[in-house]
Amino acid sequence: MTAITGDTGAKSRFDVVAFLAIVVTIVFWASSFVVIRVCLGPLTPVELATARYVTAGLIAFGYLAFRWIAPSRQDFLRISVAAILFIAAYAVLLNTGEQTVPAGPASFIINTMPVFTALIATFVLGERFGHWGWFGTAVSFGGVALIAVGADGGFGLDPNAVLILGAALCSAVASVLQKPVLGRMPALTVTAWVLLIGSVPLFPAVPTTVKALIAAPAIVNWSVAYLVIFPTAIGYVTWAIALKRLSAARATNFLYGVPPTATLVGFLWLGEAPSLVGAIGGAMAILGVVIVNVMRRR
Repeated sequence: MTAITGDTGAKSRFDVVAFLAIVVTIVFWASSFVVIRVCLGPLTPVELATARYVTAGLIAFGYLAFRWIAPSRQDFLRISVAAILFIAAYAVLLNTGEQTVPAGPASFIINTMPVFTALIATFVLGERFGHWGWFGTAVSFGGVALIAVGADGGFGLDPNAVLILGAALCSAVASVLQKPVLGRMPALTVTAWVLLIGSVPLFPAVPTTVKALIAAPAIVNWSVAYLVIFPTAIGYVTWAIALKRLSAARATNFLYGVPPTATLVGFLWLGEAPSLVGAIGGAMAILGVVIVNVMRRR
């Protein structure tokens, strides 16, 4: 699961509330990669995306009905494009990819999103990238390549890893589109609009999704409910709390804890032990992100 961020002032002293919010966010977002694996099979990638985000969209609609803040026409266009990429496209690509890519490696690939964001900012906003930025990008993508060829401990290329990389790209584009809007509207309101609008392209799949949920085992229905309530609804709220009390850069750094947490949860719940090649690839993917972020700040 990728973040919706805004710029806030940092606090130098230790903030217990912000720390607890970050911990809750990391655990819930990391667990979502594992729960997606549980749901796939009884549900197709599109049905799982529909069950999760159409329900979340209805919750968002209820929030907006009581806390109505309408975006301007320009902001509405930005939010709409970002929402379709960040919800519908992201979810379907990630779910499809996780049909064969385990939870841990999938979370490492998704966390290359800051690299894509930096690349987009370089070409669209004219920001400097530098040699170290390109080096970090190469390290991250090299790590993703190792994950793609290291499936099941072997060296067979898994094209689904590329789909998950596409999900990370969708998230990065959405983040760039949302950034100006977050300076003008509350983060929770923007999140609600994104969830609501992003769920609309999934509406045609509602009838088949309902039938699939009725036929699915109870564990699948409980897992979908978990995805809606905890990683989606509560996870976004706790992330917004963290962003309110910390700077965006400081809060985002904590998200490096999502991939190793997802790997641990995947091992404890599903017995998904990472291969040596996949573990090296995951470490490279995160190392490249760290290099890009550090050098951009310099």
